[in-house]
Amino acid sequence: MTPIIVCISRAGEALGHRLSGALGLPLHGRAGRVNEADVHFDNALTHVRDLFLAGHPVIGVCAAGILIRAVAPVLGDKRDEPPLLSVPDDGSTVIPLLGGHRGANRLARQVAEALDAPAAVSTAGDLALGVALDAPPAGWRLANPDNARAVMAELLSGDGPLIEGQPIWDMAPGAGPARLVTSLAPVTPGPLDLVYHPQRALLGLGCARGCDPDELWDLVKGALANSGVAPGSVAAVGSLDLKADEPAMIEVAKRLGVPFRLFTADELSAEAPRLANPSQVVQAEVGCPGVSEGAALALGGAAAELVVPKRKSANATCALALAPEPVTELAGRARGRLSVVGIGPGQSGWRTPEASRLIAEADELVGYGLYIDLLGPLAAGKRRTDFPLGGEEDRCRYALEAAGAGRNVALICSGDAGIYAMGALVFELLDRGPEALGVSDAARRVEVVCTPGVSALQAAAARAGAPLGHDFCAISLSDLLTPREDIVRRLHAAAEGDFVIAFYNPVSRRRRTLLAEARDILLGHRPADTPVLLASSLGRPEEELRYRRLADLDVDEVDMLTVVLVGSSQSRLAALGEGPRMFTPRGYARKIDGDLA
Repeated sequence: MTPIIVCISRAGEALGHRLSGALGLPLHGRAGRVNEADVHFDNALTHVRDLFLAGHPVIGVCAAGILIRAVAPVLGDKRDEPPLLSVPDDGSTVIPLLGGHRGANRLARQVAEALDAPAAVSTAGDLALGVALDAPPAGWRLANPDNARAVMAELLSGDGPLIEGQPIWDMAPGAGPARLVTSLAPVTPGPLDLVYHPQRALLGLGCARGCDPDELWDLVKGALANSGVAPGSVAAVGSLDLKADEPAMIEVAKRLGVPFRLFTADELSAEAPRLANPSQVVQAEVGCPGVSEGAALALGGAAAELVVPKRKSANATCALALAPEPVTELAGRARGRLSVVGIGPGQSGWRTPEASRLIAEADELVGYGLYIDLLGPLAAGKRRTDFPLGGEEDRCRYALEAAGAGRNVALICSGDAGIYAMGALVFELLDRGPEALGVSDAARRVEVVCTPGVSALQAAAARAGAPLGHDFCAISLSDLLTPREDIVRRLHAAAEGDFVIAFYNPVSRRRRTLLAEARDILLGHRPADTPVLLASSLGRPEEELRYRRLADLDVDEVDMLTVVLVGSSQSRLAALGEGPRMFTPRGYARKIDGDLA
């Protein structure tokens, strides 16, 4: 995640620009107070909290208290929190507040160097040793992070550590008992040992379609054991791009905790001179003479050497290559990912942290332009592809194909993406065959992630009180995609079932009669004074709530931005001190009466 410099006052603007220029980082400024910025925001607390939840390191040119108040409500696991730094307007010091396990102290020193100012690091280990032992340099992995606290405590109170293997820290060795061990091979650590593995090993994989993940995993474990390479020394696994959606390979990468990288047949064919076991059969089948060996070598680059030639099981192959140095930049491409994201009504307070994280991680945002605009700072600086209303299939098709090219794409939907939105269309396109104008094979192999959002139905119910306290349903009154006779049939069924009903798409410019017809159908099954909520522009400054009797429901009061909630025969409108609240009893009164009897 790219660190963001946040400036909230005119007094700190010059310093913000100085940092932005020195570190090459974007500057976000408070609207009306900071004249020039890459992104302007209105509310500092909300803005910092959104960035923090999305995983961005934040360098705040402001008082530390402002940053603390912003993130305090969302603090959780310290291992997952991004760096949060405070720099006063005069640039006199740099204070890392959070994120020591994610590089906050290292970032603070970089900022301090740019300002020629001290970094007020307060972490005991960093102060005493100048390093964070649980945050190794790029290309190295700490095998046993749970030992870090005990080792650090020993080093602070005793002698320096024994250093075994290649030293990766700039610190003087001592006599122990704490040990810092670097090793390509597996090491069984003692309670005062920290073991670091250089990520020099590259694992190439091949398998038959539908291979049992355990079969491939057993093959990989055997290859690593026979070569004396620790699983923590593996930097990545790779294969042919046709295997992007192979569950066994995805599972192996997950178990190793490393990226899964993909290569075209031409890219793997370029490794042919270095293969130990080229195969004409494989060449004829997939267009390259070897998958597992070729992928291992392609991952490691020209200096990598094959240390475990192709090993085979009934349905899988693997090979292992070693690079001369830890690998920090990976060849190949990632498996594409499409995140289908519901952002709720648009305001950040109703957007889930998972949705914010998926949006922040995305390379490209796709959606109706208004919905992307509602993301505010999360959309800043990202590639975006806007589509108009009515371009739903083009929107989903483009998003899938972009992910099929290896990009991380977020498809932005209002409300919940699975409720009258793009989620269903994404899966419909994936399910279609080529003859039915589906998507490419590459698009069909992408990872698809769906995350929930606050739907209009939920938002309206929350504002009203608890109208969905008992059985309910949702019906769209749009006959653009659903035949009118089907809508009418569902209206009769819902009316007879006495469901609370949420009407989506109640009217449009050309469609004005179905809502009135629905009202008349419902009046045949529930009282005329059944409460109805008309909720417009939910969660936005222009939000409006209006209550009506079912008999008085007027189509002309409703527009395309309105959700109509019609109560059941049991729904009530209670006159309370803060105003009317709509609710539907679930039957607790009968239960209590029965208990008393």
